[in-house]
Amino acid sequence: MPKLIIIRGNSGSGKYTTAKRLRYKLGYETMLVPQDVIRRDVLRVKDVPNNPSIQMIKDAATYGLSIGFDVIIEGILVRKIYGKMMRELTALFDETHVYYFDISFEETLRRHQTKPNSHEFGDTQMREWYVAKDVLNLPSEKLFTDDQSQDEILRAILNDLQ
Repeated sequence: MPKLIIIRGNSGSGKYTTAKRLRYKLGYETMLVPQDVIRRDVLRVKDVPNNPSIQMIKDAATYGLSIGFDVIIEGILVRKIYGKMMRELTALFDETHVYYFDISFEETLRRHQTKPNSHEFGDTQMREWYVAKDVLNLPSEKLFTDDQSQDEILRAILNDLQ
């Protein structure tokens, strides 16, 4: 049965890197649905309530389910905007895994500075976007913290999926 894997957290926290590595490890028939690509690149809409990316992310995930693919949704996915949609999706999949990068602002900023696109925005914008403790409070939700390395996080997720 297809699995739904939701990877959320603040900008620069490491979630996209984790999602890409996870998709590679899981192999073919694993679909990656990156929030930023859909919202900014495909639709070019603001991250506000009721924006059309919410429905498009849900549609992409349900399409993955319909063709038997595991689905990884990755993004900031702020609870007050995307929470309802994510809860609805978790009800559709037999197996769901939800992860939140509970990373301090200082560590998020440090990680951001190692990214190739770090020049596109800095600490002022990141501070405006930062939402602390934005957990969904779903039974399957697990938190990752500052002290966990990218490799440890990936191993933990792969362990959960076995």
